[in-house]
Amino acid sequence: MIKDYEIMGVLNANDDSFYSESRFNEADAIKKIELMIQEGADIIDIGAVSSRPGSDVVDEKEELERLKPILDLVYAQKLHEKVKLSLDSYAPLPISYALERGFHIINDITGLKNDEVCRLIGEYDAKAVIMHMQGNPQTMQDKPFYVDLLSEVEDFFIKGIQKAEDFNIKELVLDVGIGFGKTLEHNLSLIKHLDYFKSLEKELLIGASRKSMISSISPSSPEQRLPGTLAIHLQAYDNGASIIRTHDVKEHVQAFKVHQAINNTL
Repeated sequence: MIKDYEIMGVLNANDDSFYSESRFNEADAIKKIELMIQEGADIIDIGAVSSRPGSDVVDEKEELERLKPILDLVYAQKLHEKVKLSLDSYAPLPISYALERGFHIINDITGLKNDEVCRLIGEYDAKAVIMHMQGNPQTMQDKPFYVDLLSEVEDFFIKGIQKAEDFNIKELVLDVGIGFGKTLEHNLSLIKHLDYFKSLEKELLIGASRKSMISSISPSSPEQRLPGTLAIHLQAYDNGASIIRTHDVKEHVQAFKVHQAINNTL
């Protein structure tokens, strides 16, 4: 059976991620990364700055201080040779440090807004994730509005792709940014019509893991949202997503294996 998707596990090195079970300090981070590898993760996405609505701005020096112990341990134990490593950041200082230590992917929620970030990704021949966000984490959920949702997100991606090409970034992934400057209706529409963006001929990433949109449909705490997460991610896969970003690697690996087996049965 040919696998046409990758599971991206999430690890947060900060104290204010919306989902407490994804937070880790350096003492536990290596164990968690090794566990996710054992569970079948293809990519591990490490971040130190919360992007939840209303989250605080963090200076890039502080971000690097949070990340450095984990990145040093990951590099020392050569985990970059066992799994693809992604840094969830849009700041040059931590991005440079991570790329020097074997990271393969930069997951940029600002969509390559910073030229120095673009330069670094191109220089290290890394893969970039371009995510769409309306506004910033501090303002993005203040009455988000679109005249034409799909075409506006597409225009954002087209500009990001052109900028990436200008900086010699060869590998790109597009992320519609579920929950980043979108209402529930916007999120549902993007998931339902994800194949609209296949015309851009780039990999598509979906990341709705335990997000509040699930609670808007079926009231629940983050700890109770795994079933809703799986429903969204499986639908997104059917609609064209090939990278699935999740807090729950083991459960996703099993669900996707079963789903793919059903789809491949004659």
